Amino acid sequence: MSLAIPIADERAQARGDGAERANDVLHWMRPGPLQLSALPPLSLYVHLPWCLRKCPYCDFNSHEWRGDGGEAPLPEQRYLDALIADLDAALPLVWGRSVHSVFIGGGTPSLFSPASIDRLLGDLRARLKLAPDCEITLEANPGTFERDRFRGYRAAGVTRLSVGVQSFDDAHLKALGRVHDRAQAIAAVEEAAQAFDTFNLDLMYALPGQTPEELDADLTQALALGPPHLSVYHLTIEPNTYFAKFPPVVPEDDVAYAMLDRITERTAQSGLERYEVSAYARPGHHCAHNTNYWQFGDYLGIGAGAHSKLSFAHRVVRQVRFREPRLYMDNALAARAVAQSDEVGIAELPFEFMLNALRLKEGFTLAQFGERTGLAITAIQRGLEEAERKGLIERDLARVWPTVRGFDFLSDLQAIFLSDS
Repeated sequence: MSLAIPIADERAQARGDGAERANDVLHWMRPGPLQLSALPPLSLYVHLPWCLRKCPYCDFNSHEWRGDGGEAPLPEQRYLDALIADLDAALPLVWGRSVHSVFIGGGTPSLFSPASIDRLLGDLRARLKLAPDCEITLEANPGTFERDRFRGYRAAGVTRLSVGVQSFDDAHLKALGRVHDRAQAIAAVEEAAQAFDTFNLDLMYALPGQTPEELDADLTQALALGPPHLSVYHLTIEPNTYFAKFPPVVPEDDVAYAMLDRITERTAQSGLERYEVSAYARPGHHCAHNTNYWQFGDYLGIGAGAHSKLSFAHRVVRQVRFREPRLYMDNALAARAVAQSDEVGIAELPFEFMLNALRLKEGFTLAQFGERTGLAITAIQRGLEEAERKGLIERDLARVWPTVRGFDFLSDLQAIFLSDS
């Protein structure tokens, strides 16, 4: 599970100039309402949409690969052709800009062979200016783990693996619909630790029927593996999922809050700092890609259903690719992968910025707000005063950051700025 695909603001999708002008750079560079002093850092997101089995809690754009009787191979090469055609069409929008991170998410990207990932990264390098220290992350599922497969990804140029463990309890893994078991999870993390200088372990809590003692057991096993980065996610019941139709019995909110407190306590004892509301890391192991999202940086998304947020001198633009994989491939190969392309309204920018920036423990600088939105700090002044009055943020003359209470009630804190929009 990953936070690598931000949810687009549905209000922004109600307007727009249409997908037909999606890659018309002159259209987006024309005079407009904003004046951005500089463009933010740029990341690239690549979506590989297939998985072995759709998890009952998952609302991401992922599709079970069944093939013909479950035996047909993935259309890896055709999909890679479509990705590069998609990128080629979008290049005018990011020409000359350095890419500081690449995230290959899904689905289950580790269904793709190391040779395919090698081809993909080679094609990206041929077209984009990757920064010398560019972080390149691949999501991996222990259920697709084969010995030396992770080393193959490292040889292809991947620098960071994100391993979707979710739990080390076989009963909970079964309830979550995962295709791996405890032993496979441990083996996959051990292999990731040997193959990569840094990696991430994904863990979920407040699972169906989970007790605090069972969470502690998961934490003990996770921390024993020495991950330099741990992402934790509260299981939520999302619309249009199997769990939404057949809701499981999950821990009460008070129990879930206590579980999160326990996670924060034990990770700190192990040297992992909570730098983002769902992420804990050792110094030097923060996820650069997700941090760019939270800092309201730019990202170009290619692949089925991928989202983009791109800044120009006078506007901020969001785009969404066609969602269904075969429809995406057909359209991308015809140079029309973008299904929606919309300018973000001025009234929406303050909330969009705060929705992201308040997830970070260090918060944001006032200068950063102006640089990323093109707006004066007065656009959020009323919200800042209310949030400070409620004890949800602290601030000085240069920076704003959430308090411990603000982290605990992050949705309430973010909602304050929705009313400012």
